[in-house]
Amino acid sequence: MKATDLQNRLAYLPPGETLLLPATEVEQAFGIRRKLCVSEFQILFSRISMAEDTVFKGRHFDRSVILLCVRWYLAYNLSLRNIEEMMAERGISVDHATIHRWTVHYAPLLLERFNQRKRAVTGKWHVDETYIKVRGRWMYLYRAIDSNGDTVEFWFSERRNLTAAKGFLRKALKRHGRPERIVIDGSQTNKEAILLCDAESRLQDRSRRRLKPIRIRQSRYLNNRIEQDHRAIKRRIRPMLALQSAATARVILGGIEMVHMMRKQQAKYACNRQLSLSEQFDMLAA
Repeated sequence: MKATDLQNRLAYLPPGETLLLPATEVEQAFGIRRKLCVSEFQILFSRISMAEDTVFKGRHFDRSVILLCVRWYLAYNLSLRNIEEMMAERGISVDHATIHRWTVHYAPLLLERFNQRKRAVTGKWHVDETYIKVRGRWMYLYRAIDSNGDTVEFWFSERRNLTAAKGFLRKALKRHGRPERIVIDGSQTNKEAILLCDAESRLQDRSRRRLKPIRIRQSRYLNNRIEQDHRAIKRRIRPMLALQSAATARVILGGIEMVHMMRKQQAKYACNRQLSLSEQFDMLAA
């Protein structure tokens, strides 16, 4: 088999599907032995560019294998050892600790690329925080969604106080601009943080326009929308055993939030197309 024949077969491969080839054919086409820890007889290919991405350069495993493991771990209720067994059934020998290292390394990079392609949110936000247990301690994940249910921003903090609430709101205002209204529960700390960040934002504004203050609605029941949205995140965290430090938790929660936004089709390239998670991961990595 020639390299051009192999590229033609990959070009007509449907998105999200894989092509299994004998290792001898790949060696014959490229004249090299790919350093993949896979079955002696098969090498896994995905429909991705034949050129190696600099982000994955120097890795022992192929990019498609890395993305598959990271996506499975962030998206589904699987432990690291579950994924290790599933890859072994496919003839790929990879340790669960390696999968964890891939997730910690690539989740922030994929999230950064996703944020660059994220579509705009509406001007009506719901803000709340939820509890996350890390190494036996309760920590906090601040989250905001808009009136359509799309994720606005999130912020992981070891403490639940005014400083954490202000940090979260500053990040959201810097990235998405000023909302018209913010709905919160009965938290006085969150209310004070909104008032302080609102005043700070108006003082720093140089447009010479008279900005209207952000309206705050405090209601325990109006915030049910975001309370329901918390469930998707907490459902994925429950079977995890990897949240052993605040730094690791911050990275993995960012990856889980990214997958949650992908399912909501929040990327610009997914607005009018129902893309699968696999297709969106490939587009981010390409």
